[in-house]
Amino acid sequence: MKAVVYESFSATPKIMNVEDPTPENHGVVIKVEATGVCRSDWHGWMRHDPDIVLPHVPGHEFAGIIEAVGKNVQGFKVGDRVTVPFVSGCGSCPECHGGNHQVCGNQTQPGFTHWGSFAEYVSIHHADVNLVTLPETIDFTTAASLGCRFVTSFRAVVDQGKVSAGQWVAVHGCGGVGLSAIMIANSIGANVIAVDVTDDKLELAKALGAYATINATNVADVAEAIKEITRGGAHVSIDALGHPTTCINSIKSLKKLGKHVQVGLLLAEQATPPIPMNLVIAHELEIIGSHGMQAFRYDAMLAMIKSGKLSPEKLLGQTISLEESIATLTNMDKINPPGVTIVTHF
Repeated sequence: MKAVVYESFSATPKIMNVEDPTPENHGVVIKVEATGVCRSDWHGWMRHDPDIVLPHVPGHEFAGIIEAVGKNVQGFKVGDRVTVPFVSGCGSCPECHGGNHQVCGNQTQPGFTHWGSFAEYVSIHHADVNLVTLPETIDFTTAASLGCRFVTSFRAVVDQGKVSAGQWVAVHGCGGVGLSAIMIANSIGANVIAVDVTDDKLELAKALGAYATINATNVADVAEAIKEITRGGAHVSIDALGHPTTCINSIKSLKKLGKHVQVGLLLAEQATPPIPMNLVIAHELEIIGSHGMQAFRYDAMLAMIKSGKLSPEKLLGQTISLEESIATLTNMDKINPPGVTIVTHF
């Protein structure tokens, strides 16, 4: 199969012909029809994930058609249209038995623990636990955009943040995760404030339902600007970027008893930001992590998409070829256009 492969970290990947994957007894092989280019892939390429083994194929948010099925798989067959959470649970550990596959201690992640979806085919383990059947009404390009950013935001807003109608929600960073969070929070009836450093992303945030936008380069203090708009602070604030500045701004922008949800990855030298614990204690704030979403929770999100309450296709930016994905991946820290970039040509 054709795949994007990097043989050393931070070195330019190459298009190579490599061996097709074969399914585990409990897994499947999926023919990739579309795959997103995500900042998490860039983090992996930069060696911010120490568990990646070289040579490596990135890619973890995708949709496609089942090509081959392991002998123990019962719920899926060749030809099924599917997508998958970026965290695949083992289905048998205490966390999985408790319904928390997203924090499974034995988890696998295509594009990290094994070769990913920047390829014609990808292998998924424990298929009966992790695969999600795609409705015919959702095309592969839109489905690929759900895989990491949209579902992560859905869990962050709905399950972790427990956002409700009328609440103030601040979203720091208007990349794919942030824009998804804005759309989801707005669909619930929250008043959303979008924060970013580029006007084009803020314009898209406004179009997706943000009540107000803040360009962080144009204000002296982001947290104070949010408190002024909300007259006291946000009920829920989400760091959708993953940077010490956005993390701290998010916490400082909360009203008393507010919730900070950390979604953006804080890795390498940014992994330990100076959290203002004095505010956390004095204001009884909650600091909550959010990491992916379980396959069984897709039903609620897909129902909202089917009803028209959520329109993830509005988040789509550009579609590119597998060859073009190399430049997109390696320049994500320099060039990050609005919307979600999807590989659709293999």
